[in-house]
Amino acid sequence: MPNSTATKTFADLGLRDEIVTTLSDKGITSPFPIQALTIPDALAGKDVCGKAKTGSGKTLAFGLPVLQRLEVAQPNLPKALVLVPTRELANQVCDELKPAAAAVDRSVLAVYGGAPIEKQIAKLDKGIDMVVATPGRMIDLIERKAVAVTSVSHVIVDEADRMADMGFLPQVEWILRNVQSDRQTLLFSATLDGAVNSLIRRYQSDPEMHEVAGKEVTVDEMTHRFIAVHKMDKAKVAATIAKSVDRTIMFTRTKVMADRLADELHSLGLDAAAIHGDLRQSQREKSLRDFSNGKLHVMVATDVAARGIHVDDVDVVLQYDPPSDHKTYLHRAGRTARAGESGLVVTLSVWNEELDIKRLQKRIGVLMPIVEMFSNDPRLSDLVAWDPEAD
Repeated sequence: MPNSTATKTFADLGLRDEIVTTLSDKGITSPFPIQALTIPDALAGKDVCGKAKTGSGKTLAFGLPVLQRLEVAQPNLPKALVLVPTRELANQVCDELKPAAAAVDRSVLAVYGGAPIEKQIAKLDKGIDMVVATPGRMIDLIERKAVAVTSVSHVIVDEADRMADMGFLPQVEWILRNVQSDRQTLLFSATLDGAVNSLIRRYQSDPEMHEVAGKEVTVDEMTHRFIAVHKMDKAKVAATIAKSVDRTIMFTRTKVMADRLADELHSLGLDAAAIHGDLRQSQREKSLRDFSNGKLHVMVATDVAARGIHVDDVDVVLQYDPPSDHKTYLHRAGRTARAGESGLVVTLSVWNEELDIKRLQKRIGVLMPIVEMFSNDPRLSDLVAWDPEAD
């Protein structure tokens, strides 16, 4: 990215003094790359498509220019709609934009399932300028005639790839079809292929495309450990490793095993929960929220469910069942190396899996001994410090 973008201020990008001052009061003085790239286009009223990962500063990138351009809403007729995949993100986006909204005398409200709908309706009745919503709750409110999207002039689809992973795109499209056609549409996603690309083609008009390359963590930046375990002792080994850190994601091949392992870990004194496709959306969201804020120590996930998990500060990725191939290994391993941090990836294997593990090591370029350990082994409490080559 050119240096000229990095040296710009929020005022240089065209934002009003009131917004710039509010940001400055919060210690935010220099735009992130995605903000410097997208805010001028968004202020000009263009459709914008931003490829950026969680944590890149995209909430302010779409929120600030829209708030600056936003007209005052009539009761039940918001002027801006932000669609997000989870209630956690709805609250996060709302909290982040509230100070700037107040600075330009506009209102923001988060609406999502699992919270009393009557309270949300009462606030919408008074007139809300920008609504941040999960798709299901938004459709519920529209069908109850508590809100209409016919006056929406700005739509933001945030984390579109997660929406696709979680099966929400049909709901998103249903909402977009009901919004006036001359709206401004901003879309942000970590990936722009497949279903997300079809969303861009159908619902955006000649969008300005901007990409901020996220730093991909390499295999070399992670710490890898391979441990041979006995079947009857396997869950105890996993529990011993998890007890030495704050947050662990464990991967299993099947939903049944995910549930069984979560129960076993619970009986071994760990706060653990399974996350997979057979659980209700509300259950998955609660577990993910508890894991994000530290109430849950262990998340047990299948590979499919893990696509919806975006949590920083995961200390250990533990492959309770070895992955089916090297791509799955890397995808799982990437969960611990987020936000620029390197992480620990531990793979457990029983006696008949060792050959597959050795093949896997060759594919990922990590050749090291598979060392046998029992659950009372002191090395399990600090696998980063332990050197498998020295044993």
